[in-house]
Amino acid sequence: MIGVEEFFGSPAFTAPVISPDGTRIAYLAPRKNRMNIWVRDVEGGEPRCVTADETRSVQNVFWSRDSRWLLYAQDEGGNELWHLFRADPDAPGAPAVDLTPFPGVAALAPELPAHRPGIVQVQLNKRDPVAFDLYDLDIESGELTGVVRNPGGIGAYLRAPDGTVYGTGLTDAGDLELSRFTPDGLRRVARFAGRDYPMQIAPFRLTPDGTGLWMGSNRGTDRMRLVRLDLATGSQTAVDSHPSFDLDPRSTVDPAAPDPLITDRATGALLGVRYLDERLEIRALDPGFAEILDRLTALSDGDIETLSADDSGQRWVVTFEHDRDPGVAWFYDHATGASRLLGRAHPHLDPAALAPMRPLSITSRDGLRLPLHLTLPVGVEPAGLPLVVLLHGGPWFRDHWGYSGAVQFLADRGYAVLQVNFRGSTGYGKAFTSAAIGEFAGAMHDDVIDAVEWAVGQGYADPSRIGIFGGSYGGYATLVGVTFTPDVFAAAIDYVGISSLPNFLRTLPPFTRPHLANNWHLFVGDPDDPEQEADMLARSPITHADRIRTPLLVLQGANDPRVVRAESDNLVAALRGRGVAVEYIVKDDEGHGFVNPENQIDMFRAVERFLARHLGGKAPVGE
Repeated sequence: MIGVEEFFGSPAFTAPVISPDGTRIAYLAPRKNRMNIWVRDVEGGEPRCVTADETRSVQNVFWSRDSRWLLYAQDEGGNELWHLFRADPDAPGAPAVDLTPFPGVAALAPELPAHRPGIVQVQLNKRDPVAFDLYDLDIESGELTGVVRNPGGIGAYLRAPDGTVYGTGLTDAGDLELSRFTPDGLRRVARFAGRDYPMQIAPFRLTPDGTGLWMGSNRGTDRMRLVRLDLATGSQTAVDSHPSFDLDPRSTVDPAAPDPLITDRATGALLGVRYLDERLEIRALDPGFAEILDRLTALSDGDIETLSADDSGQRWVVTFEHDRDPGVAWFYDHATGASRLLGRAHPHLDPAALAPMRPLSITSRDGLRLPLHLTLPVGVEPAGLPLVVLLHGGPWFRDHWGYSGAVQFLADRGYAVLQVNFRGSTGYGKAFTSAAIGEFAGAMHDDVIDAVEWAVGQGYADPSRIGIFGGSYGGYATLVGVTFTPDVFAAAIDYVGISSLPNFLRTLPPFTRPHLANNWHLFVGDPDDPEQEADMLARSPITHADRIRTPLLVLQGANDPRVVRAESDNLVAALRGRGVAVEYIVKDDEGHGFVNPENQIDMFRAVERFLARHLGGKAPVGE
């Protein structure tokens, strides 16, 4: 067996990004068991560690426009009150500087305007905990200058080169509205059907001249395509579309996911568009980029994940997503045609020893195409296996082909792993996402059961050894599984999952509440309405805790601001009050998901023991 540490220890090399001047590469690598920022020269030389965080792993890094500084966001113990830090690549021993040192304030959506190299735009809820205002932050001095004040309900900002600011927010009817800030207040530019954008955002990017907006649109079609919105008239013009794929939707939920629009770093020109179905497809919209894309694609049989180029557009750093060879990074010089390997995230893992992830689809009981990913253990007959159903969060997210430490760990322990993109998942058309409205603990769960029955019917899975494991919404879906269908699952793992839908919505961070109309309120309900609250309670696992007889492991971060600790505490107390054994692990230095490697390792050691005991997979060495 491959050791737990090999899957969940700190990556050796990840998140590389080239400086705008093309001379250096910043990346994340371990220092004292925490991910920190390192820098190396493109032409060679010794890597230098730039940050020294010994409390919490750094998760992101980007260069200032003038290549002078490195910037990153960091929270405290997973509380998601992000602060923006500045690190000096020329002074590795110097401490990082907190540029937003305001207690209880979150810094969101930092952006670097190309025409103002010493400035980072950032949104802060410094004035009002519920409303984020837009600021200019001088990177060197730390001086903060207000740009516009949020009049209420604005969820995102766009700023043109001439200084004009646009904002997106919801109308009283729940539609998404794009408005221009003027001295006389907001002036509407365009309005879009709110339910087409459950997360209130879409791929949005101003054109370089500031007269238009590139955005994802499914107006008049089920699939999300790329259009240009004229900011003077509000009219849409088609730019690009795929005959069967949506624009890659992941970045609307996960800031670490790649943006679907690939633009020139220096000019802002549109180079390409990402589409995602079973595999990622990048369509080049610029002839020069098409040539570069061909050269980059030839470096790996994986899917391109991250891309960065210097301002000349000649020097590129690219990472690839792959189901068995994760986070391989390359440098490519288009001027010379030379390329070289920069590093691998997990060089100790042998791709040949890992399990292929197979994308496929089945038909649900009511006729929907359900996309699945099936991973079978290596060297084992794929028949009558213990199976773990691994469910994604969101639910407005999706699983995709690529490396997953959890998937490979489970397959290495002898489990078949089934990932289900149930209705409500994004990227398969708006009808598929909308099919989840009113279907929490209903048809969304039927999709999971249909996938299980398919795996049993195909002979892959032993019906007496089915486990279910999910985080966030996936944790809720896990608890639905053991309350609404208690006879199906022989083991269940709830990771920062929702047990009470009304309590979950009431305890969300205050600044999220103006933006719930087209996601939680539309799909589930508003707990302030007694009738809707009653329906939400009927769909809440805590209400049906007396049905749980499946062995249960619960994992929770103490500082989780989204699914607060009470969601797990209350469920565990209800079960223990009935004398039901439940394993409960709380990490005091984590939030909505575990970040630090020792916590990841502890978690999966517990998962390993728990599943071996109840599903019969491989037990830990020595047990």
